[in-house]
Amino acid sequence: MFTGIITDIGTVSNLEQHGDLRVRINTRYDHNGIDIGASIACSGVCLTVIEKGVANTQNWFDVEVSAETISKTNIGAKWQAGAQVNLERPLKVGDELGGHIVSGHVDGVATVTSITDEGDSTRVTLEAPMPLAKFIATKGSVALNGTSLTVNNVDGASFDVNVIPHTKSETTWGDLAIGDPINLEIDTLARYVARLNEMQDC
Repeated sequence: MFTGIITDIGTVSNLEQHGDLRVRINTRYDHNGIDIGASIACSGVCLTVIEKGVANTQNWFDVEVSAETISKTNIGAKWQAGAQVNLERPLKVGDELGGHIVSGHVDGVATVTSITDEGDSTRVTLEAPMPLAKFIATKGSVALNGTSLTVNNVDGASFDVNVIPHTKSETTWGDLAIGDPINLEIDTLARYVARLNEMQDC
């Protein structure tokens, strides 16, 4: 489990297709503190570390990405050598829960439709896949590219969030552009509430 609080910006250094897609990501994390088999959320996608090391003083880890994961995320569209990704290590017992509970299982891809500066912050409007829109509520939480954010307003499948300067500087949100595909994970609580309502209607 994760919290949606990004702790590093990694850089994709290499991609190789060997059945599944193998990706190497450079990181500031100490490779000695990363276990083989550990999970790391990479722009919101929970991936398993299969190898790690240091090259030219640069720490790195490798992950494998299945075709199913590529079909549900922005990896196929956005990940290439030099691309930056938001990274988060798993939540440990006793850690502060600063965002919200995030599983790292991306539900779909939202699209950025508008970017507007408001004071020092930036309002970002996105279009969610229609089947996921019912799970997004005003003042609720969503994970976008792994970042825990609060929904400001909802209008059909369109919703917006505010990104503060700290978030822009500590994540990949500072390089956002209109049309960008964004990994979207809906709030787990919203999913279960919707499921309970469906069962009551049966």
